[in-house]
Amino acid sequence: MSTYADRLAALREQLKRDQLDGFAVPLTDEHMSEYVGSYAQRLAWLTGFEGSAGSAVVLPEEAAIFTDGRYTLQVRQQVDGNHWSFQSVPETSIAAWLKEHAPEGARIGYDPWLHRREWVKQATEALAARGAELVPVRDNPIDRVWQDRPEASKAALAVHPERLAGRSSADKRQAIADWLTEQKADAAVLAALDSIAWTFNVRGTDVSHTPVALAYALVHGDGTADLFVAGEKVTPELRQHLGNGVRLHERAEFEAALSQLAEKTVAVDPERSVAAIFEALEGAGAKVVAVRDPTVLPRAIKNAAELAGHRAAQVRDGAVMTRFLKWVEEEAPGGELDELTASDKLEALRREKPELRDLSFNSISGAGPNGAIVHYHSSEKTNRKLEPGSLYLIDSGGQYEDGTTDITRTVSVGEPTAEMLDRFTRVLKGHIALATAVFPKGTRGGQLDSFARRPLWEAGLDYAHGTGHGVGSFLSVHEGPQRIAPVGGAYAGGDEPLQPGMILSNEPGYYKAGEYGIRIENLVLVVPREIDGAEKEMLGFETLTFAPIDRRLIVRDMLGAEELAWLNAYHARVVEKIGSTLAGEERAWLERACAPL
Repeated sequence: MSTYADRLAALREQLKRDQLDGFAVPLTDEHMSEYVGSYAQRLAWLTGFEGSAGSAVVLPEEAAIFTDGRYTLQVRQQVDGNHWSFQSVPETSIAAWLKEHAPEGARIGYDPWLHRREWVKQATEALAARGAELVPVRDNPIDRVWQDRPEASKAALAVHPERLAGRSSADKRQAIADWLTEQKADAAVLAALDSIAWTFNVRGTDVSHTPVALAYALVHGDGTADLFVAGEKVTPELRQHLGNGVRLHERAEFEAALSQLAEKTVAVDPERSVAAIFEALEGAGAKVVAVRDPTVLPRAIKNAAELAGHRAAQVRDGAVMTRFLKWVEEEAPGGELDELTASDKLEALRREKPELRDLSFNSISGAGPNGAIVHYHSSEKTNRKLEPGSLYLIDSGGQYEDGTTDITRTVSVGEPTAEMLDRFTRVLKGHIALATAVFPKGTRGGQLDSFARRPLWEAGLDYAHGTGHGVGSFLSVHEGPQRIAPVGGAYAGGDEPLQPGMILSNEPGYYKAGEYGIRIENLVLVVPREIDGAEKEMLGFETLTFAPIDRRLIVRDMLGAEELAWLNAYHARVVEKIGSTLAGEERAWLERACAPL
């Protein structure tokens, strides 16, 4: 189908044939993944929206797409406002919108393998107020009109070696078994792909930029497990790695296996498992305990091997970023360098490293006004040149076999304005405030979020995204449960106590629509802090990312003595960490870029 309007019309015709008056379209897959395989990109196929968070609903005469503040500009660029209305989350939701817009008595379809149980409950209640009903469908109507829909990946699983994982799969499964005993449960469902990859020490290539494989798992109270994965993805090496304690089944057999758990007590994570899993278990007569996936917290708290790997990956990536920043500084003044050329160059530099397996996400390469689009993705249509007098924002990362990186730098192209200098320095002050924060054990990320915003708030400014997200160990670049974000709101989730070993991003920003964007992002590690006379156990952050911050954009007089000391010490560490990996002109450029301010 040649246009998105054609696709929308085809879906409406299919809904008529299915005797449905509407259909809800989430962005996610059967595993509640943030990033999904090409076969599951139904929202993008239907609407053209390429962001990593969103949803839509289609009615006979109306259609709406729902995104949060990160995508306010992007969704309007990519989606046709003649066919779709733009709805802002959390101000509204599909359930709230349906309560106002669904026809009386309507039958609104949903795929129970693509929605959480709580979403089903809310939508059902909202529709009931209209005398309408929510109807589960076995065959997704989008799949039936998506004529050239890609197949799911058939790539084989790879073993993630214990020297990098730091723990054996058997040890992890036994820890889950001990947890099941505490919960008085017989088995745990693992549906999140990163949970499965972590538990079994395997990695895959089924989802772009996230090294996971399409699978489900059941872990039992005796430490054994059932792993459901397509047979063509299983190698002799994998069988040997998993051993006798893991029984292998076809992924398609997972639903039937749930029906065999009658009278068992089964732990299921309502945030990471779809409604269909709950329905299958409850329909079989199992007792379901809704509780957080037992791998989430131990996966977030990195062990010594994972931290050693991460530090090695950061030094490697910092050297790549330094080479790239030098190249941009030399190429941009000519006025011919554009976003796509720049991001391609950065990817090429990363791919020179034999340890690289993939990028950790599509690079956000935003020149001038495109930098104000928080999760911007450059294309041939939107590609801009880095023009003199503008700012260039590059947010990128790599998936190395030993660690996942995520870094943002904003650089000046030519002469910045006084306003740009002021805003950049405020963002830097917020970044430093968070990097130097000291806080008692038990502190939540939500309590620290305002540290980074205060310098902007003092000028009546803010940014519409969280300040920090968790990061995996050669896994998801966005990993929970820790987060530095307002409690409540579109980018919420900052209610998890921070613990030593957790890695987070530190990425305040400022965005002026139509003009420029600024973000400074490093990854940080939660570490113990020793304080003389302290009456509580205290924590702080160790900065893990090493690359220059553009000195040309900093107003020195806006920095206090301690802030200036942090910046100069940080740049000294950058030279210390990555200087020996560079030579000649690149080493000389690094030393100039990191000279004391």
